[in-house]
Amino acid sequence: MDTKNKKLLEACKKGNRQAQRQLYDQYKGKMFVLCQRFANSREEAEDLLQEGFIKVFQCLDQYREEGPLGAWVRKVILNVALQYIRKQRNKFVSLEEDQMEYFLHQQEAEPNEGNNAQDLIKLLQRLPPGFRTVLNLYVLEGYTHQQIARELNISVGTSKSQLNRAKAYYRKLLEDNLMKSNLIK
Repeated sequence: MDTKNKKLLEACKKGNRQAQRQLYDQYKGKMFVLCQRFANSREEAEDLLQEGFIKVFQCLDQYREEGPLGAWVRKVILNVALQYIRKQRNKFVSLEEDQMEYFLHQQEAEPNEGNNAQDLIKLLQRLPPGFRTVLNLYVLEGYTHQQIARELNISVGTSKSQLNRAKAYYRKLLEDNLMKSNLIK
């Protein structure tokens, strides 16, 4: 870690609000995207981000400088998101194919949704929480099904099933969104 970041880290550990703001500003963008992927809405993602940074500042003494600070911050915020998911009830909804069609048609796509990253996150937020969590952990965070099962206290089979259903559900959302955007043009 370079001298500038070491000084910033030390000031943050001492409770220096200006240094904490600087650290927050340095990582808030990437961490907000992470939170959005696990949240149901932008507001929920903002709450997760806030809780995540509170945890970061509370646990700065645990950072051992064995890797990049950004990776450590990401891990802390990911753990906050996972704790939030664990607290939610009915997070692993098992949807059959006919139920998936019903839920898909209950959710109206916003007319301005396209294919930029923010729009893809909005579509991801429309997935049921269980689907979204497993998809995020497996595809985007690189977890194995065994790790997901351990983190979420589910079976490996449930993790695999949720992933397959999440992919199908997300694919359907993307197709429906693409068709709607083509009809609007």
